[in-house]
Amino acid sequence: MKGTLLRNTLYAVAAASAFAMASTTATAEPLKIGFVYVSPIGEAGWTWQQDIGRRQMEKALGDKIKTQYVEDVPEGADAERVIRDLAQQGNKLIFTTSFGYMNPTIKVAKQFPDVKFVHSTGYKTAPNVATTNARFYESRYLAGILAGKMTKTNIIGYLGAYPIPEVLQGINAFTRGLRSVAPTAEVRVVMVNSWFDPGKERDAALALLDQGADIVTHHTDSTAAVQAAEERGKYAIAYHSDMLKFGPHAQLAAVTHHWGPYFTKEAQDVLNGTWKSDQTWGGFKAGMVALEGFGPAVSDDLKAMLKEKQAEIEAGTLQPFAAPIKDNEGNIQLAEGVLDDKGLNSMNYFVEGVSGKLPKN
Repeated sequence: MKGTLLRNTLYAVAAASAFAMASTTATAEPLKIGFVYVSPIGEAGWTWQQDIGRRQMEKALGDKIKTQYVEDVPEGADAERVIRDLAQQGNKLIFTTSFGYMNPTIKVAKQFPDVKFVHSTGYKTAPNVATTNARFYESRYLAGILAGKMTKTNIIGYLGAYPIPEVLQGINAFTRGLRSVAPTAEVRVVMVNSWFDPGKERDAALALLDQGADIVTHHTDSTAAVQAAEERGKYAIAYHSDMLKFGPHAQLAAVTHHWGPYFTKEAQDVLNGTWKSDQTWGGFKAGMVALEGFGPAVSDDLKAMLKEKQAEIEAGTLQPFAAPIKDNEGNIQLAEGVLDDKGLNSMNYFVEGVSGKLPKN
């Protein structure tokens, strides 16, 4: 009887230990997180900066998470397939990092209600889909001031990807910053209809330089515009990430965005069970945008002026889109006040100072 009781006690202890070990193992299972990138990671640009954020998140959360990514994924049907594959592989948080991934993300999210999705630069949400964006236009405005102080020809070249609100915000904020210090300067825009096409970007940059631009900037993903300016002995303002090593003489500065803290927060919220579908749109004050990577041509006095203007934007005393806002066809788009987020996200015009007509997407 005692032997039977002892055996039963030992079995119970062993079972409890096994259960505890299994529970510990289950608890220790890392959160799997997937990323979908629209271009190759490379050494600079939009995807490079997104991947820096992913790596910062890994460093912050350690073995609590496990990440994977798929790069160079075209927008459309391919994106939907990749997003679905990541969900099927057990990723419980998926970051889809390009505007054209919006509808595929929403579609896949309906099929995987237990997976959390974060879509960059879009506007559609769902119970398990949040959106995020950076207020690029704030640092674009400063970049326009910088260009206005440095240009000699009063012609600035600007490479755009697509004529969508995100891109137009940047062009228009840049132009308003430019004209605040160089009232007769103009911005000439070429849309390349691609986020990442170094060949097209290079051709567009060279064409703009041939038209008299002495500074070029871009809302595209490669370093082509900066490199073209370096070759021609002209200036460039980089976008997405610091590209100084690709244009050590050409780069005046870089308009950059920073994702690490945001990615980390989203992952930690999933781990904590506190994740919510929301819309995040942060600028200078949130640390999500910056003007950095100043080149040797920019004086300390000019850097100090730009820092002061940044402080004004952070304080709300300087608004890149304060009225009056007039488009380049003479129409008043905003007579008083400050353009709100709805107006920013439906922007469909060039402001005064941009030459040419807005192409239709």
